[in-house]
Amino acid sequence: MNKPDTITALYCRLSQEDALDGDSNSIINQKAILSKYASDNNYPSPQFYIDDGWSGTNFERPSFKEMIKDIEDGKVKTVIVKDMSRLGRDYLKVGYFSEIFFPDNDVRLIAINDGVDSFKGDNDFTPFRNLFNDFYAKDTSKKIRAVFKSKGMSGEHLGQPIFGYMKNPDNKKQWIIDEPAAKVVRKIYDLCTDGKGPMQIAKILKEEKILTTTSYHLQKADKPLPDNPYDWASQSVIQILGKMEYIGCTANFKTYTKSYKLKKKLDNPKENWAIFYDTQEPIISKEQWERVQELRQNKRRNTKTNKQGLFSGLIFCADCGSKLHFATCKRFDGTQDHYRCSRYKSNTGDCSAHYIREETLHKIVLSQIFEVTAMMYDNADKFFNLVAKQQLDEQSKEIQNKKKQITKFQKRIAELDKIFKRIYEDDITGAISHERFLKLSAEYENEQAELQKQIKVFEEETNNFDRQQIDFKQFHEIVKKYVGIKELTPTIVNEFIKKIVVHAPDKSSGHRVQKIQIIFNFIGEFTPQKEFIPDKKEIPQDYF
Repeated sequence: MNKPDTITALYCRLSQEDALDGDSNSIINQKAILSKYASDNNYPSPQFYIDDGWSGTNFERPSFKEMIKDIEDGKVKTVIVKDMSRLGRDYLKVGYFSEIFFPDNDVRLIAINDGVDSFKGDNDFTPFRNLFNDFYAKDTSKKIRAVFKSKGMSGEHLGQPIFGYMKNPDNKKQWIIDEPAAKVVRKIYDLCTDGKGPMQIAKILKEEKILTTTSYHLQKADKPLPDNPYDWASQSVIQILGKMEYIGCTANFKTYTKSYKLKKKLDNPKENWAIFYDTQEPIISKEQWERVQELRQNKRRNTKTNKQGLFSGLIFCADCGSKLHFATCKRFDGTQDHYRCSRYKSNTGDCSAHYIREETLHKIVLSQIFEVTAMMYDNADKFFNLVAKQQLDEQSKEIQNKKKQITKFQKRIAELDKIFKRIYEDDITGAISHERFLKLSAEYENEQAELQKQIKVFEEETNNFDRQQIDFKQFHEIVKKYVGIKELTPTIVNEFIKKIVVHAPDKSSGHRVQKIQIIFNFIGEFTPQKEFIPDKKEIPQDYF
């Protein structure tokens, strides 16, 4: 039955769950059973294929794949396993291999404990046994998921410590700061605050010969380092910048799988996460982490000249809400660099230019920051009261507008009820066709549903109305760092400024007057809307 030059494949598999059953399924036990059977029945050239620690629902096991390749190459004519569950616990895939793949390749399958021998004919019970093995895998998966869920909902970390942390030697469930790695994490966040993107940060880390996350862990484990241990990838930087664990919390269930048979991990919506705060010492402050997330949302890209605007990603159009793009070219001497609405394209777009020079904006922002820091430094209590009053007044206006909208929506819903009643009567009397009634009623019901949805949102905002919390302490910390600044840097801009809104110019007075709103981090918009009158050289003659 076996050619002298072919292999007898002795396949062993053990998952972590199987290991809990004791020694009966151990690799040593499987090898002993298979060796004895091959020897007693004179099967030639026995060769072991062993997957230790691999689930039976996963058919990407390295030794299993190696055995399949050897079968395809004609090297294997007999496969022996302890039982069918060692081959796998997915009855569809096990059925494919046992009933299609092995017969197509003239391979004899033997499952010793289950009495399966494909050369002795079909075993009618084998499909049921495969199904029971699948049920076992499903039941085991449910139990593991339940334990996993329980741990996750209790605030326990479900994975290994991320880069910057390590396990506490005295309590393996607790994370403590791994200072050398944490220093790199802080550097990455500081570089992002300084306006650097992931690719730029990766380049800096590489130039400064800082070990990558993988290389660092290999070094800690006294293992050989890769050929280029400093080869940082931008994706690694992006992952570090997005992990909220760095502010000292535990974030569980960020990913999920659809089924125990599908190993691909999918991103879980944030509302399904389980977040627990203050579970370990933070590496990054909450304020810096949130600021970095805002900067990442408003990504900055260098121009073709490799120049980047100081305010790129922070400037928005007052009319359409789009970003203002930084525009420059090699022939510009720096004073001509400017920003314009991204939805403006040589007067062919659906918005106007909202043009402003970077040099002019630089002066306005520097002046605003200087005035605000000086005012706060001179009289912090007065400054705080002014900020609080302005924020309260602004929110009060918004709430009043939303209350008016709620009343308007409720009136329309009542009107739709009356209309629906009339068309229902028309349908009964035959004044309109039933098809027409169905079409109209569907439209009115959809409109009502949308209005009720909007009312619910507005009512929640009005019922929970409270003035925006002003983080005066955090703003004070920034002010202390930069009192009396004479020049702007990307770090200063990103620490102070949350958003800049540029309005269209007003030329009704005979001058080009433009309104600029500056929204600060932690305190919002404080100073009255800033206006400026540019000099005659402010706008190039051929621009419009």
